Formats: sequence, structure tokens, C-alpha cells
Amino acid sequence: QVQLVESGGGLVQAGGSLRLSCAVSGRTLSNYAMGWFRQAPGKEREFVAAIRWSGAYTSYANSVKGRFTISREGAKNTVYLQMSSLKPEDTAVYYCATRLSSVLDTRPDVYAYWGQGTQVTVSS
Repeated sequence: QVQLVESGGGLVQAGGSLRLSCAVSGRTLSNYAMGWFRQAPGKEREFVAAIRWSGAYTSYANSVKGRFTISREGAKNTVYLQMSSLKPEDTAVYYCATRLSSVLDTRPDVYAYWGQGTQVTVSS
């Protein structure tokens, strides 16, 4: 059974930075895709960033391009989301997810395994 555990969320002022981590256990990630999504109150879950586990390909939502960076550390089976220049509209619960495919995809429903989420709050 694949388990994903996010950490690193918190309260930060606008313009600040946070780094989210997603520790993966239960399977060798090999060349699968990992994604970060977020969900604000009253809104649908939306794509933030994705990475092929090999690290060769990444994808970002337009709203975070240039501010967020997704990366992975194979030795720790961990995926990171470095968030900089944070804005109040980045406030949401952030989830990591993985799918049984190496294809990067922005649709939440194609990802099979999800973490429990970590809250990010950006104050103005």
C-alpha cells in the first residue's frame, strides 16, 4: 500500500516562503509521476505542479510559474514543493499525489494515491 505524508505547511506573511515535503512509502517510485494539488475553501481541487520521478520533466500551473519549484530526492523517497513570493490567494490545503504512470497530468482524478494534506495560510 502506497502512503504519502505531507509536511511543512504553516502560516506565513505575503512575500514569504515555505517548503512542503511529501514522503512516499510502500513502493519504489521508479518513473512514476508525482503531483502537488491544492484546495481552498469552497473551491475545487486544482493542479499546482508535477514531476516525473526521474526528474527529467516538470509541469506547473500558470498561477505558480516562476514562484514555485517542484523537486524530488530519490534517496529519501521525498518530493518537495518550494514556494516563494507567496500571495494570500495561495492559501489552501496542499496535497501530494502519485499515479501509476509517468505521464504528467493536471487532472486530480487520474492520481491514485493521495496524502492527507497540509494547510498553508498566507496573510496579507
